[in-house]
Amino acid sequence: MSDRKRSTALALASALAGSAVLLAAPAARAAVVDVSYDCKTPIGDKSAVSPIDIKAVKDGAAYKLTMSFQKGVSSSPIELGKGAMSPSAVILVGGAEKVSVPVSGPPNSEAVPANTPIRITDLSGTYTPGKSGKVTFTAGVLTIKAMGTTTTCTPGNSPGPSLELDVTAPGGGAPPGGSGGSGGSGGSGDSGGDASLPQTGPMDSALALGTLGGTVLLSGAAGVLWLTRRGQRARS
Repeated sequence: MSDRKRSTALALASALAGSAVLLAAPAARAAVVDVSYDCKTPIGDKSAVSPIDIKAVKDGAAYKLTMSFQKGVSSSPIELGKGAMSPSAVILVGGAEKVSVPVSGPPNSEAVPANTPIRITDLSGTYTPGKSGKVTFTAGVLTIKAMGTTTTCTPGNSPGPSLELDVTAPGGGAPPGGSGGSGGSGGSGDSGGDASLPQTGPMDSALALGTLGGTVLLSGAAGVLWLTRRGQRARS
């Protein structure tokens, strides 16, 4: 194999390897987690399990969080009329910093029959990172207010995080033990581009990182052309 062909093969192999590494490191990891709630209700203690999904969408320097319940976690001995029930909760942030984010949702849009599991609407809130780095989002205490009463539901099974992602604090807050800088997983090159936006689905992350991997591949191809042209000039 000639030196030119060997250089071309090595450059392409390096570019493809770099692309593969990027694709193997998603910007976010999401999971639907079963949360076992122990509820203190006006009619006694109740318990229920609901799968919880937490999503995050970057909005400027902050992240809009959405907490979704796939099953009801409590019930009422009497019918709850339209708009009679208001839910709220907290999302526990761990990792680079430990804070609680309040989330809330609209009242029930339809009447809830007696002794029927209460469907919790999606709860939303805003999280602004205080530090840069990897953070987790885990379901916390759920509160249901209805007809002058309050039901408090506490996770009793120490659930794991429903979402994990890299965040960058406004002004580039340093992660614990760090020395400052832009922080996060994207590095300084991602501070203002779409490639640094966190995604909550594995496919979205793969697509975003696949685009970045394609950039690396193109850069490798440009290097091959430069090497080839340089070799031709040297021989001429």
